[in-house]
Amino acid sequence: MATTTRPQLVKGSRAARTTIALKLLMAVSGLLFIGFVLGHMYGNLKAFSGEEAFNEYAHHLRELGEPMLPHEGFLWIMRVGLIVAVIVHIACAAILAARAAKARPVKYVAKKNRGSSISSRTMRWGGVTILVFLVWHLLNFTIVKVNPSNGETGDPDGSAYGLLVDTFDLWWMTVLYLLAMVALALHLHHGTFSSLQTLGFTNSATSRARARAAGWVVAIVVAGGFSLVPLSVLVGIIEK
Repeated sequence: MATTTRPQLVKGSRAARTTIALKLLMAVSGLLFIGFVLGHMYGNLKAFSGEEAFNEYAHHLRELGEPMLPHEGFLWIMRVGLIVAVIVHIACAAILAARAAKARPVKYVAKKNRGSSISSRTMRWGGVTILVFLVWHLLNFTIVKVNPSNGETGDPDGSAYGLLVDTFDLWWMTVLYLLAMVALALHLHHGTFSSLQTLGFTNSATSRARARAAGWVVAIVVAGGFSLVPLSVLVGIIEK
């Protein structure tokens, strides 16, 4: 009996360790993403300081780290780091979801949504929405500038501020952006709590309540902060 059960125990413990490792990778990559979006949101809010301040901020990012780094070196390090974090996050989520489905091949008869929040129920689709938006966002603002105005920003140098204003002058572009922010808010709400739970910061009822509150704060601050700029462009508060 000992020779037949021991491999199963070893296999089970190894699977448990890899599951924990995957959850930790998800938590860490998720927190890195939160740090990135907070910094990016701060930069976007520079638009309220005016065209010169926003363009100066964008120009400073391109020169950050010179001469140790090449021109735009810091930006590309951030972009590659973000892409790696997103890939790790998605891969871990897919593996964990597959393991959960394999461990429970028969669906529960009772309602699975009982006691769960909308943010937890929309994590997968919200993640897909954010990924699609991220690709579009990088294309529109950094790589090929997929812009309804065909790149005609009204500025001789095609400035970052002009591109931002021309993009969100169109109501449907703003609506698409705001829908993505709703998905981001829901994802951040549950993701923040899950990350804190995985890292061991929810060991009591009080700490769990604080973790849930932290999720709401992160979701509202980030999604709300990002939404302020396109809304302000649409109503004419931010203009060229």
